[in-house]
Amino acid sequence: MQRKVNLLLLLFSLIGGAVAWIIGEALLGSLLENWPSILAIGVYFAIVALGVGLGCLLAEIISPRLNGFSWKQRYLGLSWKLLPLTVAIVLGAGVLTEFIYELNFGGLRPVKDIVMVIDDSGSMGTNDPNNRRYAAASELVGRMDNDNRVAVLTFSDKASVAQPLTPLSGTDKREQVVKAIQGLQTTTGGTNLSGALTAALDVLSGGGSGRGAMVILLSDGVSQLDTATELQPYLDQGVAVNTVGLGLSGSDGSTLLKDIASVTGGQYYDVSDADRLADVFRQIYDRLGDRTLLTERTDAAQNSPYYAVVRIISLLLIGGALGLGLGILFDNRHLARSFGLGGLVSGLLAGLTLEYGLGGEAVLDVMVRLLAVLLLAGVMALFTGVVPVGEGRLTRRGSRAAQQPARPTRGFPSRGGKGSKGF
Repeated sequence: MQRKVNLLLLLFSLIGGAVAWIIGEALLGSLLENWPSILAIGVYFAIVALGVGLGCLLAEIISPRLNGFSWKQRYLGLSWKLLPLTVAIVLGAGVLTEFIYELNFGGLRPVKDIVMVIDDSGSMGTNDPNNRRYAAASELVGRMDNDNRVAVLTFSDKASVAQPLTPLSGTDKREQVVKAIQGLQTTTGGTNLSGALTAALDVLSGGGSGRGAMVILLSDGVSQLDTATELQPYLDQGVAVNTVGLGLSGSDGSTLLKDIASVTGGQYYDVSDADRLADVFRQIYDRLGDRTLLTERTDAAQNSPYYAVVRIISLLLIGGALGLGLGILFDNRHLARSFGLGGLVSGLLAGLTLEYGLGGEAVLDVMVRLLAVLLLAGVMALFTGVVPVGEGRLTRRGSRAAQQPARPTRGFPSRGGKGSKGF
C-alpha cells in the first residue's frame, strides 16, 4: 500500500475529459431539444465517463504505475470489458440525480399559462411600423406546447383582452389565438403599464386551476407605476413578468421595465430593432422552466437555496460514481476507494463551479462546464497521492494454481502421527 501519483494518468484523464466536453457540448443543444432532459444530461455525463475512463486506461497501459505490471499482463483484457460498466454507472447516476433535480418541491409549479401583453400605443407606429410584434407573438403561439394556455392583451391608455386564456390542446384553438393576434392594430393612445399589469393578473386569476403562470410584457414607453405596491399581487401569486423594451436603451422606460422584471423574478430584454422580437420571444419561451444540472435555472427556482444544494450534492454523487467506476474498471478495490473519495471531492468542486458560475450567457456557460469537467477528471486522479493504493482485486480472478487447494505431499509420515510406528 503506497501513496503515489501517475502523472501520465492525470494528463490523459484531463485530455479525455476535454475531448468528452467537446463532444458533449456539440450534442447538448440537440439532445435537450429532442430528448427528455433527464436522459440528455445522463448521456452528457456518460460521455465524460467514457473520455476519462479511456484516458486513465491508456495511461496505465503505457505506464502501469498504480496497478503494476501484473495487472497489465493478466487483467488488461478484463479492464476493457469493464469500461462499458463504468459508463453505465455514471449514466445511471446522471439520470437519477437529474430526475431528482427536476422535481418540484415546496409548492413550486411549472409554468403552463402565458399572458402576452403587447403595447399598442401611438409610439409603436414609429418603433414598429411593420407590426413585427404581432408576427412575433403569432410565431410564439405556434411554438407552444399543447398543454399550455395563452392569453393576449393589448394596452395604450387602457388595457383590453384580445384573446382570453385559451388552451392550445387543439389545432382550432391555436388558430383562433393566431387569428386574434393578426387582427390587432396600433392605436393613438399613451402607455398605461399599471392598467396592463392589473388586467393581466385579472386574466390569470379568472383562469383558475392554480397552474404556474408568467407574463410577457412588451412596451416602448414609460408611465407611472409604484412597483412596491402594484407588483405585490404578482409576488403573492408567484407570477414572473418578463419584460421586453423596444427602442428604450438608456431611457427611464427601460429602467422601469427592468425593475418590473427584477421584482417579480422575471428577466428584462432590450431590443433595438423590431425584427428581433421573434427571436426574443422564442428565447423567453425556450428558457421557460429550464432547470438542468448543466444549465442556469430560469424558472421560479432560480434563486432557491434548496435547488442550489441539490445541484451540488448531485454533482458530488456523480463524481463519486465516476471514481467508483474507475476502480471497477481496473478491478482494484484500493483504487475504487481512492478514486471514489477523490470523485466525491471533485464532484463537490464541480457542483460549486456550476452553481455559482452559470449565468445564462452562452459562451461563459460553456467555459464553466469545461472547468467543471476538468475538475471531475483532474482532482480525482490526484487522490492516489492521498489515499494509499495497492494491488487488490475486486473479483476472484487469479492464477489457477493459486486458486487450487494444496495437494498433500508424499513422504514419510511425521513422527508420532497416525500410522507411525514407534520403537
